[in-house]
Amino acid sequence: MPKEFLGYHSEWNLGSPGGWDYQRMAQEIGRFTWREIKKKINIKINLNFNNSLLNPVPKFAQLLLRAHKNIWGRTPPHILLVAEKETLKKVGENIRFVRYLNSLEGVKGSLAEPAQLELKNGQIYLKGKKVTLIFLDFNNQVIVKLKKEGKAKALLYAIKKGIVVNPRGTEPIGAKGIFELLTTAPANKIFSKSTVKRTPWTRRFFPRQTTGPKGEKISDLITWTKKNWEKIILKPAHGYSGKGIIIGYKEKNKGKAIETALKKGDYIIQPLIPLNIWAEEFPWLDKENKKIFLKTWQTDFRCFITDKGLIGFVTRFGGIPTNVGSGGGVQSTAILYSQLSVKSAQKKINEAILKLGFDFVYELQKRIDKKSIKMGNVYLLGPIMNTLRPRIINPQHIKQLKIYAENLWKDALKLEKLWVENKLKDYTQITPEEEEIARLSPWRGKPALIASDGLFGFL
Repeated sequence: MPKEFLGYHSEWNLGSPGGWDYQRMAQEIGRFTWREIKKKINIKINLNFNNSLLNPVPKFAQLLLRAHKNIWGRTPPHILLVAEKETLKKVGENIRFVRYLNSLEGVKGSLAEPAQLELKNGQIYLKGKKVTLIFLDFNNQVIVKLKKEGKAKALLYAIKKGIVVNPRGTEPIGAKGIFELLTTAPANKIFSKSTVKRTPWTRRFFPRQTTGPKGEKISDLITWTKKNWEKIILKPAHGYSGKGIIIGYKEKNKGKAIETALKKGDYIIQPLIPLNIWAEEFPWLDKENKKIFLKTWQTDFRCFITDKGLIGFVTRFGGIPTNVGSGGGVQSTAILYSQLSVKSAQKKINEAILKLGFDFVYELQKRIDKKSIKMGNVYLLGPIMNTLRPRIINPQHIKQLKIYAENLWKDALKLEKLWVENKLKDYTQITPEEEEIARLSPWRGKPALIASDGLFGFL
């Protein structure tokens, strides 16, 4: 019986998930690095960097074309990626994806800010050309802001008309407060076992009675939090890019930290996921002391999911959080086909790279960095970090992840139905303005892209 992967999802992005192009570039860097390493040492480990799940871009494009066809039939598609003005020239992933769309026969792709959309005779246009489908690169909070500025009329019409492919109705159920429902018996019995199993114990954070991670009674959650301070993490229920996170053991003044979370409101509490599950050692350069050593990095495994199931991954690493927007990196991922465990393969490759010595690895890293910048592997903060060793999984892990993804999609549908029926108000605190936007465009399982960020470990 193959070993199941370990760990939990830390959050879902059901509104406007990004990162789909970074893995393609990471794979190119990973293939180059592995090839150069194998030239220097004889290491008999069979790694595959070319699985279709390691480049989500084509299947993401297929999703958009599928959604277009459902609405317009054989009408030529003009697919628009709409992003905030300040990101248009800085986020390479969006630029490259539009370029990819334009490389497809009969497809027109464009990149624009919301203010550029035009509403004429019940249709959306960009620079005089009719738009048939829109993918938004921002959440409902941004739309509320645009509405107040008088820049959202055409966009709101597009949402209501149903040509925005990431339905606004999915966003409320992506709130981390939803995880409380998934970890509370018997209410969680309607959800898939795999989804419940991968959800960490979660409680909305305010003075209250509740049950703990093992089902024990908690008479006062605030007192319990203080007693378990070294083992918990507080997060904004609607946060992103790691903003506002409070990690217990890193905050010496727990009273002040708790007061901050309570004052801001809409926080959740979770246990810290043990680092030995989702952290890995990677060879790393100490340029100052001219040595190479093993550095422990936290990792993150984002799964991209559509109506056709799992379409790809992006594997990230860094501190807490690992988000690229917070300075984290994207690493290549390889599928292990040799008859040994993932842990054994990690160890063998790490040891082999260490034996190469500082001088060789330093020169290799310079070539990697140059290649990375040339291909545009950058984010708003600059060049994206990468690792010398890939993240490693095996074919059995892929099978398990596919089942996990299919079940999560089904459970997200159940959650949306509950939200539409006003049965999730306790778990999703959104403004009336955001709710109005969300109700303009219910999801109901139409083609869409959702993502789950996993703190997963592969043995």
